[in-house]
Amino acid sequence: MQPEIHLGPITLQTFGICFAFAFLASGVLFAKRMRELDKPVDWTYEAVFAALVGGLVGSRLDYIIQNWDKVSGDVVGNIFSGSGLVFFGGLIGGAIGVLLWAQWRGFLGWTLLDSAAPSIAIGYAVGRLGCQISGDGDYGEPSDLPWAMAYPDGTVPTTDEVHPTPIYETLSMGLVTLLLWHWRDRFAPGVLFGLYLILAGLERFLVEFIRRNDAVVAGLTVPQLFSLAMLAGGTALVAARRNVPRPATA
Repeated sequence: MQPEIHLGPITLQTFGICFAFAFLASGVLFAKRMRELDKPVDWTYEAVFAALVGGLVGSRLDYIIQNWDKVSGDVVGNIFSGSGLVFFGGLIGGAIGVLLWAQWRGFLGWTLLDSAAPSIAIGYAVGRLGCQISGDGDYGEPSDLPWAMAYPDGTVPTTDEVHPTPIYETLSMGLVTLLLWHWRDRFAPGVLFGLYLILAGLERFLVEFIRRNDAVVAGLTVPQLFSLAMLAGGTALVAARRNVPRPATA
């Protein structure tokens, strides 16, 4: 594990580096899609910036809400802390940021959501590498599988051999990215984003069974409850949009 990289007087957080690469990977894929749709490539920079700001705000708020008992003594300090970034809060915050940007640009619609789906997936896949490299506690429960590993030097260390769930998520969401990109012109508008919600929700729902998060309702964790909402929303969206005619230019 390598939570930090020291370059003379400068200390870099490996999670932050991977976080930046996640947005870079998302931007590259989104820019490619913008070119295919004959949209201004400069929109990519604007959209990524909107997602970055919204994602940071949303992930911090989600972390503070979920860990209020730990952070209530120093709320302001925890707001500006570099640790404790929660995916679902970041997803919601980033989505709000991009939707506000799209409204401003007149690009709010199904095409935006479908274009964003592969980008969100690859961003998540790359971001999970940061969890693995930094050992930030997103690993799973103890395991005796051949690939189980310890995180003795992580940000949240453990000497037990556990499921390396960040690796599982990087591989699975990498596959989801490939599928969504391959399907980008295959379905009616809105269906691709619905498929993203289904696949991403299913992935997180399943991996939670071997992660360390505590159950809160009916034996399910908070991320699993969010995942069920994603699965329900994605299924409803696919059902509602699957028979809509595809655009002639698609």
